[in-house]
Amino acid sequence: MPLCMGCLNEINSSRGVCENCGFDNSKSQSAPFLPYGTVLNIKFVVAKDLSTNGESTRYLGYDKTTGKVVTIREFLPIGLFDREQGETELTVLSDARDNYSVAIADFEDYYNKIKSLSDLSAVIVIEDVFRENNTCYVIEESDDNIPFTEYVKKNGGHLEWDSARPLFMPIVSLLEALHKVGIGHYAVSPSNLSVNSEGKLILSGFSTENERKRGTMLKSQLFSGCAAPEQYRNDNVLDVATDIYGFTATLFFALTGNLPSNAKEREKDSRLLISTNTVKRLPPHVVTTLANGLQMRRDARISDFEELRSQLSVASTVQAIQEEISRTASMTPIHKDGENKSNVNATAVGIVATIVALLIFSAIGLYWLSINPLQGVFKEESTQPATVAATEGWTGPVMADYVGKTYEQVVAAVEADGAITLKVSADGEYSDTVPQGTVISQTPAAGEPISSGSSLLYIVLSKGPEMKKVPEVEGKTLEEASKELIELGYIVLQEAEYSGNYAEGVVMGYVNLSPGDSVESGSEITLRVSKGTEVTDEDE
Repeated sequence: MPLCMGCLNEINSSRGVCENCGFDNSKSQSAPFLPYGTVLNIKFVVAKDLSTNGESTRYLGYDKTTGKVVTIREFLPIGLFDREQGETELTVLSDARDNYSVAIADFEDYYNKIKSLSDLSAVIVIEDVFRENNTCYVIEESDDNIPFTEYVKKNGGHLEWDSARPLFMPIVSLLEALHKVGIGHYAVSPSNLSVNSEGKLILSGFSTENERKRGTMLKSQLFSGCAAPEQYRNDNVLDVATDIYGFTATLFFALTGNLPSNAKEREKDSRLLISTNTVKRLPPHVVTTLANGLQMRRDARISDFEELRSQLSVASTVQAIQEEISRTASMTPIHKDGENKSNVNATAVGIVATIVALLIFSAIGLYWLSINPLQGVFKEESTQPATVAATEGWTGPVMADYVGKTYEQVVAAVEADGAITLKVSADGEYSDTVPQGTVISQTPAAGEPISSGSSLLYIVLSKGPEMKKVPEVEGKTLEEASKELIELGYIVLQEAEYSGNYAEGVVMGYVNLSPGDSVESGSEITLRVSKGTEVTDEDE
């Protein structure tokens, strides 16, 4: 029986709607993606497109020899090639041949190196790497893993350190192994992690360095909050410290439930938003590691994986305290006057041990505060920000109304005031009525009394509508339409076709969409683009 191209279950007709997933098998897969049912390397069947970035596309796939579901990754560097609807062969653009040759060689070498690390528990398994159709394919093992974001959500929105540590330490070993063979990941983020059936964390989302920084031949894909500052700058070198930033940002998410601010935003204010309650429940050495791994300056950041492991381990001073407590508590009392004296001595030793431990902890606490690397790094956000209680007859200053103002307007007002410290919610809120970047709510509320000294102002910014209406694009150039859609947060694809009514390169409309339709931000949108009037033999 034929297989559904949406879920790979057997269906009655290769052209029908799947009863299992509702996929319409009568439709064709749009170019530049491979046609449904394409067979690669004699045995791998291509099904629906799963995701795409500037370097490659992932398809759902089927191995005819084993009967297993796989993931097929195809090298498809945006802007360097062309492929007609229904075709499998990829055509390199004449002015991009040199760039294409370099990029495909990097891609093939990169995935062969990942394949060589398949014995590591945290890496996605690469089954095969081969060239065909003038491009390169990677076959990845498919697994019903739980997305890491979903895993964290099911565990109360954040993980405790005792739970996170065994999950994340194998990722450190994997990243170290990658750099030893001369490559990096540079996209460690919650989106590229999953938890398998054995409860282990698996890292995926691999792409070459060309895809993970600005200023290369490829359209880059960076993960906000996890991409290091150097990835946003043209021609910057990526190295171990870059992956340590992404790893630490992802660990920050796991432990707090929130990602750090985007690195470009942190160039204005490098401090990290973390609640006081979170700081209290995390071991001090872990909080220190988060601060050190998320330093904006690469030379100030943790620079190697051994140092990262060391900082994530229990500090040596704490180990010394534990050893001292154990040694003191196990001292054998001297028996001179019978059992009663022995009990007294044992009690005395216990009291002395406790006092010694408290003194040592206090000393270390004072020392840690004196050298605290977090001063000026974290800005604390209490779960319930304190406000000055309203009193009758208050004649002092009151909090201004910032709701409805843009972030830039609030910053300007706060800087002019000089007595208010601004704190911004890391999450923000979706809103269909409040424009993106505009204040939805504030604490203290407008009109509440504020002290004569420095006061805290907490604001929540709108993230705009979660579902956005796609604009009219007909008649615009591909560049104009793409820019407008990208600014709205969409991934833009194109489907070219001949037209006698539109000049070449002009957008004719959407594929399966109409202007005004509501589409979730981050979705793929395909544009119908004119190839101009088709030239026939009679015209020549």
